[in-house]
Amino acid sequence: MEIVDTGGETHTMKAPKAPNGSNDYYSLLGITRSASQDTIKAAYRRALLRLHPDKRRLDDPTLPADFGLLHDAFLILSSATLRAAYDEHIDRNRTSPRPAQVVSLEEFDCSEGSDDAMSIWSLACRCGGKSKITEDDLGHGRHLVGCGGCSDVIWVGYEIVEEVDHDGQ
Repeated sequence: MEIVDTGGETHTMKAPKAPNGSNDYYSLLGITRSASQDTIKAAYRRALLRLHPDKRRLDDPTLPADFGLLHDAFLILSSATLRAAYDEHIDRNRTSPRPAQVVSLEEFDCSEGSDDAMSIWSLACRCGGKSKITEDDLGHGRHLVGCGGCSDVIWVGYEIVEEVDHDGQ
């Protein structure tokens, strides 16, 4: 991703890999998104000291060895304009399962379980796979169901109705 600052200079953001496995500049420097400019500067200096050849422990595999990446993180996060654009980029590219559609449980095929087995409801997907929801899922209020054959996710609509006998109990 490229960001242009107020001076017209273009900065290209790399995909950082922080020691904890996440891919963002905040994690790389070990700070939160609400960090102040002083905190960012201090975290950058600590990271540089940890990487310095005379200070670095060679047996520490968790430390990144890319000074350029640390510099990019500091450059982006210490500029209000670049930081705002970077935050927007992170928010826009977050991935989370979003249902493709809302489907009523009534559209699912139900296979009744035997005395000990749970009932399973399934719905054919356009890929040929099936989305399945179990009686246990229903009992725990789960609605999001993924297809077994692709990445499609649906939201299953249902209500749990308590059975009442004729005596009102």
